[in-house]
This record gives sequence, structure tokens and C-alpha cells, in this order.
Amino acid sequence: MEVEAQIDQLPIDLLAHIFVLITSFTDLAQASSVCKKWKVAVKQSLARRENLSFAGWKMDDDSTARLVGHAYSLKELEISRSRWDCQITDNGLYRISLAKCISNLTCISLWGLTGITDRGVIQLISRASSLKHLNIGGTFVTDESLYAIANSCPQLKNIVLWSCRHVTENGLLFLVNKCQKLESINVWGTRIPVDCFIGLLTISPALQIKPEGLLLNVGNASMLPVV
Repeated sequence: MEVEAQIDQLPIDLLAHIFVLITSFTDLAQASSVCKKWKVAVKQSLARRENLSFAGWKMDDDSTARLVGHAYSLKELEISRSRWDCQITDNGLYRISLAKCISNLTCISLWGLTGITDRGVIQLISRASSLKHLNIGGTFVTDESLYAIANSCPQLKNIVLWSCRHVTENGLLFLVNKCQKLESINVWGTRIPVDCFIGLLTISPALQIKPEGLLLNVGNASMLPVV
């Protein structure tokens, strides 16, 4: 008589709890292919996760959208460019935006994704009404994305626009005027006139504009450093 392995005797809920501890997506994929029971447990583990980070992984539109789609409890999503080059496009952001968790996300990072444009960002952000923290630094977004963020994310507390050279004074003023809970904004490497930040502080005196000390030499500088 064949004796069932002890791990196979574990209930699916307990297996799912174990799989939540696994951070390697390769290992999860392998576990999912072991048997039907493990496949169900892997899906349940994804549904329980409150954060997903694809940093350090070579991801594409299909695999990223599929994983996010299973993460029903997700609160924090990081899809940043890594040394493996994350191949996420507007199509991927569109598919991700259809996931059930998007309206509950409080933190999104799209740092350095050069394959995305305003079209994909606007589609994603338009459904992220609970968003508090957003990093779109190192991308080619324009004021169109800032307008969408301002209109869709009233809870926004901080935003990173590091080296977003296509945003302008108009977009920033609109964003700060609409997002009244905004606490900090990182504008290093943008091409925004320093005088603009005086206007931002007029709207929101407590706003932290990074890098710190940016306004100390406002009388001597007309433009931010471009790196």
C-alpha cells in the first residue's frame, strides 16, 4: 500500500500559508506544477499577499498581469526596472488595471519603466482611487498623467517624479492644487523653473519639495539641475 507523503497530507490552507513565504516567482511556478492541490494552494497564497515586488525579476506584460490578477488582497505593487530589464508596456498596464485589487492599492512604483507612456499610466491610475504613494520617476510621462493622477487619487500623499523631463509647471500646479493631502514631491532632474516651486508652496505651505534645500538659492538659479 502506497503511503502518502507527509507534506501531501497538509490542508490547502496550510500549504497556501507556506507558499506566501516564498518570494521567488520561479519557485512558485515550479510548486504550482507539482500537482492540482499545490496549484490551488499557490493561487490562494497569491490572493493573500498584500505586497508584490517584481524588482530583480525579468517580467513581461503577460506574467505580471497574471500574477497581479490573482493577488486580490494586494496593497503595494512594485513594477520597477531592474538589471534584468522589466519589459512592461502600456498593454501590460492596461491588463493590470483590470485586476480586482487595483482600487485598493495604496502604493505603486513604476520607476524607470521606459516602455510605458501616458496612455498606460492613465489607464492604471484612473482605477487606483486609494493610492497614497506613487513613483513614476525615470519614465516619459507628461502633464497628461499628472492631470489623471490629480483627478483620480485624492488620497495621494507623496509622488516621485525624478527625472520626468516632460512634465511642466502646469501639470505640477494642477496636481498640488487638486491633491490637498499631498505631503511631498520629488522633482530632482526635471526641467521645472525654480519659481514654480514658490507657487506650489503658496498653494500648500507644508509641502516638502525634494531634494531638500532646492529653494535656498532661488534668487540665483532659474532651472533645476538636469542629470
